[in-house]
Amino acid sequence: MNLVSQEKSVRALLKFGITQLRDAHVPSCTLAAELLLLHVLGRDRAWIYAHPEEEVSALDAQRFFVLIARRAVGEPTQHLTGKQEFWGLEFEVTPDVLIPRPETEHVIEVALDRLAVHELRAGRPQKNDGAGLLIADIGTGSGCIAIALAKELPGAEIYATDISPKALGVARRNASRHGLSNQIHFLECNLLDDVDQAAVHQSPACPAPGGVTSHQSLFFDLIVSNPPYVGRREATTLPREVRDHEPGVALYGGEEGYELYAALVAQAAQHLKPGGILVLELGHTGLPAVRPLLDAQTWTNVRITNDLAGIPRVIAAEKL
Repeated sequence: MNLVSQEKSVRALLKFGITQLRDAHVPSCTLAAELLLLHVLGRDRAWIYAHPEEEVSALDAQRFFVLIARRAVGEPTQHLTGKQEFWGLEFEVTPDVLIPRPETEHVIEVALDRLAVHELRAGRPQKNDGAGLLIADIGTGSGCIAIALAKELPGAEIYATDISPKALGVARRNASRHGLSNQIHFLECNLLDDVDQAAVHQSPACPAPGGVTSHQSLFFDLIVSNPPYVGRREATTLPREVRDHEPGVALYGGEEGYELYAALVAQAAQHLKPGGILVLELGHTGLPAVRPLLDAQTWTNVRITNDLAGIPRVIAAEKL
């Protein structure tokens, strides 16, 4: 720490942080150092580069040193700042949820495109507010997919499920932050297991739409999911930031990584309306195992979307 003991300017701290993270082989070391300094100072990137000679208080400098040291040993930047941007929105993240990734935004893009095409094919004006739509987000984690869809489709009603009560706590706080608590119903269950019963018994503060009773089932217009899809046999190949700090229940989908998809597709077939849309994120090797699950007797209009790296990232289909 004595490298900057005599000078604690913005420039000196940033240079120190970048050097420390580079020496620790932290990926994107410059960006990580910038984000940590921005977090400590409560400033934006434009400010720190416009005020490189600004003196930083000893307390803020020490806070920065601590965060740099923690990042250098593998803690994700998002856990240190407590936030991550997704779909242009800021989300709280904790070690209880998967950190939202840019490639997951393809799920939102595909879902919105398929909904628009569905309306055009039916000869109806393209909906732009989601009025009347019932949507499910399975394995919601931080709530990023459900909240992004709620922002884009303010007339839709969304159910977001997760097996982790701690993850649901994070998701609820994110929904509240964005003013969407009344639009999204958060349910603790595995995939869509008992989703109808969970909807009936949820908090009175968040009543089920349409007065769902124990004798009714929920049928969705759209089901989306970014399920756990990493194989446990791949664990040793993961970056330490992922392997040691993100929740295993949100990462691992079985020994091979694609084991959850069979149950997910089967439950989606039971809970989608005819013509309803299923949109799933895929792992980098998941397509060969998942594509055969969408058989022609149940599903149609199956399409694959690649991410920016050319990896098959999203599979979408419609229920017959």
